[in-house]
This record gives sequence, structure tokens and C-alpha cells, in this order.
Amino acid sequence: MVHFGRWLFVSALLASMPLAASAEELRHETQYRVSLAGFPIARADFKTEVKDKQFTIRGDITSAGLADLVTSIDAKTDVTGTVGDNKLQATHYTLYYKSGKKERTYDVAYTDGNVTSNTITPEPKRPQSWIPLSNGDLHSVLDPISGMIFPATANLNFCNQTLPVFDGEMRMDLKLSPKGSHPFSTDGFKGKTIACGVRFTPKSGYKGTRKDYLYLAKSDGMEIWFAKADAMNVYAPVYVRIPTQYGTVTITAVKYGS
Repeated sequence: MVHFGRWLFVSALLASMPLAASAEELRHETQYRVSLAGFPIARADFKTEVKDKQFTIRGDITSAGLADLVTSIDAKTDVTGTVGDNKLQATHYTLYYKSGKKERTYDVAYTDGNVTSNTITPEPKRPQSWIPLSNGDLHSVLDPISGMIFPATANLNFCNQTLPVFDGEMRMDLKLSPKGSHPFSTDGFKGKTIACGVRFTPKSGYKGTRKDYLYLAKSDGMEIWFAKADAMNVYAPVYVRIPTQYGTVTITAVKYGS
């Protein structure tokens, strides 16, 4: 569970719901509860501001409940970028991640979807089984936050695509597939969601013998449910289910609105 934490908290807690561009400043907040086999392990709070087609997303993620018995986890993430007609385009992504006594900061700059700079502080030591990034792995990629938000004006068949994601260290593909719809209710939302199945494929930037990644890559049980925020005119995740070796992790929006 500890080794799985960074990808889980960064790549699955990725719905902070940027708003449609506006001349006035718009704000939004989304809160999540993370559970393992029904027991709480983390909570997250994301705040978004949009003004003049520029968005800023700030997230705070902390361990809670069962996870605190194993190790404390604290993460802070910031994403800035521009709001386009069909997608959000990040220009800068940072993540500070602390697990127990280990601390690390990831800093990525993007230009038109291509990574132009990428630093990890402190620089980690790579094991012999490390699968390195190639130059091609850093072209036409998404950040793990705004890359999972879809404008309602775009084609709603977004469950038929593969998302190339780079989280500052690992390059992964998330292949979405249609899984119907489900009712969902929380503070700020009640209605139908669009459900996508997800196949996780690690590409590079990870330890090739990582059992948690290998387990998830073989699983077809991962799902993400997207709900529409009418005021913001976007679809963003409100529920995520991730099978792990230790049980099913669920990420549930407990607040979906201002």
C-alpha cells in the first residue's frame, strides 16, 4: 500500500474541475474521501480558480484512518495552464510528496503538451530494473490533474480514447472504454454519471519489478465515473475504483461544487 501511494494519490485524485473561461474570476472546490476495503485511508481537497482563460489548481492530500497506522502521507500539488475550447492545457505542474520521512518534489513544464523541463528533488537513485524515459515519452502528454477533465462542449464519447499521462516521473497510458452510466449523489450533485473502464499501462519511468504496477496493469477492474458540473460545463471524476493486492481502493467525491 505504501509503494502504491504516490501513483494512487497523484493520478487517481485528479479531478479538481476547472471552469469555463470567463472575464471574472471563478472558483470551485472539490473534496474526496479515499478508502481501502471500506476503511478510510486519505482525504483530499482541490481548489480551482479561473480568470481570463488561465486556470490554477491547488490540491492538498493527506493520509487518514488506516493509512496513518502504517505511515503518514502528505501531498500538495499545483497546476497552471490555459482553458481551450476542447481541453485544458497545462503549462506547469508541481507536486510535493511526503511519505513518512521521505520527501520529494516534482516540477514539470509543458509547451503545447510537450515536456520542456522536468526535475525531481532530491534526485532519486535508480535501481537496475529501472525503465528509463525516452524523448518520445515526453511528447504530446497530459498532466495527471487537468488531463482527466473534459469540456461538455467536446465530444462526449470521451470513454473511447487513450490518455498519455506523465506525472513527473512515470509515463503511463490510461485506456478508457465505455461502461454505461450510474446514479451518483453527493453534496452539490445528484444525477447520472458517465462510467469509463480504465486499463493502466506503465510505459517508462518506473521500477520494472514493481508488483503493484504489474498487478494493476493486468486488471480490468478499474473504473472512473464522470459527472457534469452544469455551472462549469465540464465533466470530471466523482468516483474511482482501483483494484490492488490489498483490496479495492475507492475515491469518492463528498463535495462537488462551490
